[in-house]
Amino acid sequence: MRGWRKWVVSAAMLAVILPQVATAQTNVVIRGQTVNCADKEIGLYTYSDQLSRQEVLLDNYMIDSTQSFELHTYINYPTLVFVQIENYSQSFYIEPGRTYDVYIPRFNWNLDETMNVYLAPEALTVEFMNVKSDELNLKISRLDEYVDSFVQANIYYFDHKFRPQSRYFDTLMAGVDANFPQSENEFFNRYKLYTLTQMRYQMRFESRRKIINQYIANQPILYYDDSYMSLFFSLFENSISKGTDKISLRRLVDWVDHCATDRLLDSLGLDPLLRNEQVRELAALQAMKEAYYNPAYRRDNVVCMVERLGAETKFPDHRKLAQNLLLSFRKMEKGFEVPDFALQDVDKNMVSLDSFRGKWVYLSFIRVGDPNSLAEIRTLAHFRDSVYSRSDNVEFVTIVCDREFQKMYHFLKNSPHGNRYRWTWLHFGGNFKLLEHFGVVSYPTFLLINPEGQLHYTVTPPPASGILLHGPWEPRRQEQPSGTPFYLQH
Repeated sequence: MRGWRKWVVSAAMLAVILPQVATAQTNVVIRGQTVNCADKEIGLYTYSDQLSRQEVLLDNYMIDSTQSFELHTYINYPTLVFVQIENYSQSFYIEPGRTYDVYIPRFNWNLDETMNVYLAPEALTVEFMNVKSDELNLKISRLDEYVDSFVQANIYYFDHKFRPQSRYFDTLMAGVDANFPQSENEFFNRYKLYTLTQMRYQMRFESRRKIINQYIANQPILYYDDSYMSLFFSLFENSISKGTDKISLRRLVDWVDHCATDRLLDSLGLDPLLRNEQVRELAALQAMKEAYYNPAYRRDNVVCMVERLGAETKFPDHRKLAQNLLLSFRKMEKGFEVPDFALQDVDKNMVSLDSFRGKWVYLSFIRVGDPNSLAEIRTLAHFRDSVYSRSDNVEFVTIVCDREFQKMYHFLKNSPHGNRYRWTWLHFGGNFKLLEHFGVVSYPTFLLINPEGQLHYTVTPPPASGILLHGPWEPRRQEQPSGTPFYLQH
């Protein structure tokens, strides 16, 4: 998931922190020049919606030797997008009918070799050239900077450890109104309104009931507006999934267990804040997303509820939200169909994942210079012969994620103990989308794929956990009784 990032603004340009499908229609063009991005792919992405936040590829481009690129898309409303090269990205808003000229200065692409850029993201600097002072991103940046600086200067009066004082928020609002009056750009007006309203709610300066009655109840739901949806989900966060004043958590879990969408929605309708059918359904979908990650609920039952909500709703937007939510649930969960890929082995032969179909594949993502990776790989090597001798339907496959192919080559061919690692080794070949797809954010990462090509665990145990002693690939292995350690369960 990607968040809104801090911007650096100058009078002549906007420097922001950013990450094919050519569309039949185009009303937005992003033209760019780079310094050291030749032969790298740049992608333009957005989110499918603000509930599931599934990434959607709008366009991509292979940056050529001229160091230039051009991205196209079609939108009907100002949209938050991000551009991404490898595992570095930057987000910003685009408006219909606009052409943006951008510049990406020299960047150190090897940062991820020395630090985890997923835990400590490094922004891809993107400079917007020839922008007018009233450009949407500039205005939002100035507003955010004004609010942040005011809060920092008065942090004691906004800190929840003490008692936040509403008069300081009133002073902030007066300053915002004076410096950022109503604009001809309605999107900016909504951004200002809903962002500050959300801040007021989170500071407990205004009641949830009052804000819902003022901005949500009996009004159209602005599914296309990021700031509105952010306010909506903030107001209804955990308001249902953890139980309500009238509905206990036990009863909610029972309804989910029986996939009783009618009981859920009818009971929620007793709450004055949820009498509006459309609001009630959207809040219920949000609650099911929260329930999916709440151990009180069974995940397969939550999936059933979302499927039923999507099938029974009369609101097309909710049908799409349910479909996207189901996609987000199934990604990298047990039973997920692992897509095929092909990578080079140490002899530069292409090897595909599908070539191991019919076998259990214990897949590892490592870096050969990482001590944790090497410790697990040594354990894998220690058990390799015993695992292979007990079962002929298991394959170890290791993907080396060092940028340079030669690191894998020298590790296997020239290091003193390279001949110990006698299984399939592949190099990721700069395929960062593959790593992102499999959720590889640290090294080592392990996945166990069953003979049907499906993920066997949601979280696969590493070799040191003991999984190799009695793995699920062993013939005639019986299901383990309740209480068996998690690394032996499947």
